[in-house]
Parts: sequence; C-alpha cells; structure tokens
Amino acid sequence: MTLKEKLIHEALRQFSTKGYNATSTVDIINAVGTSKGGLYNHFRNKDELFYEALDHARKIWRERNLQGLDEIYHPIDKIIKILENYRDNYLADSENFPGGCIFVNFSIEFNNQRPELADAVNDGFINLKRMLNRLLKEEKEAGTLQDEADTEEIVEMIFSGLLGACVIYTADKSKSQLDRSIKILINHLNSIRKSDNTTQSS
Repeated sequence: MTLKEKLIHEALRQFSTKGYNATSTVDIINAVGTSKGGLYNHFRNKDELFYEALDHARKIWRERNLQGLDEIYHPIDKIIKILENYRDNYLADSENFPGGCIFVNFSIEFNNQRPELADAVNDGFINLKRMLNRLLKEEKEAGTLQDEADTEEIVEMIFSGLLGACVIYTADKSKSQLDRSIKILINHLNSIRKSDNTTQSS
C-alpha cells in the first residue's frame, strides 16, 4: 500500500474500535510509522481523512455485501444474498473493521453532534434502503411477492434487523446469535413469497 492507503486503512481500524473523537491524528501517525508531514501531505486535517476513510469503507461494504448478486435472478434472492454476505463477509472483516460496522459506530457517535459528519454517514443508510426497496418492488412487479406485502415496511424491518444484529454482534461477538438474527430476516423474506415461488436460505 502507498502511505496514503496505509493512513486510510489505519484510520478505519482505529475509528472502528475507538471512535472518531477518541482517535487522534498522532495515534494514526504512530501506528503507521510516519510523521506529521507524512499525514498532512495527503490530508489537510482529520475531517478530510474521515471523508476519504468513509469513501473507502463504502467501497469495502460494496465489495463484501454485493458479492455474487449478478449471478442471482430473483430480486428477493439478491436481498437474501446481501444478508448472508453481511453476516459472512462484512461483519467478519476484522482486518478493516475490528470494532464492527463502522457506519453503525459512526451513527451512534455522531448522534446530536457533528451533523455534517452524521449526514455523510446517513447517506449510505438512505442508499441501502433505496436499493432494498427497489429490489422488493421488482419482485412484486414480477408477481412473485404476496400482494399484501408492504415493501416499505419490509425495508424498515430488514434495515432495523441488520443494525440490531450488528450492535449485538459487536458487543458479544456471538456468531451463533448473529446467525440466528440473520436467519430470522431470511425466513421472513421467504415467508412473503407466493407459495409457488422457489426459496433460498442458508
């Protein structure tokens, strides 16, 4: 990795474990083994480092959670794959996020403070909900989702379930509990299919 990449990588690791406010630029500089000049040659300040680290975290999120979706036909199965990827690939990524999902951690930390940073994090949540809603609407338009299914309510349930599973897993690192939480969401998605539609679950 280049020095800039090392700084971003280390910032993500420390932000995920200690939080943004408790992580100093000196902490990151010392961990990488560079100087203040080495950091400030690439970032004007800590906030700029945050935004670049956030962009990199989003890239990792997409790589981990959207893996294999192109090979899946049914939109609802794509959502199930996202849930499985979140459990198996994303939350398991202790190299980049040893403290758990960095977006959830940021949203808790920035609550009622630093609104500009909170808004940047919230943009990702909004985009996730839009994607889930789009996939569910595609499934409903295809006639394979139960007619009474409310896509917006289902999206909120999935989103809240993911956040809850993340918080619990970050606290206790129980893979069995994480697996149960994700399976509950998958089982609900399978339950709202029309009975003649195939199901996927793992």
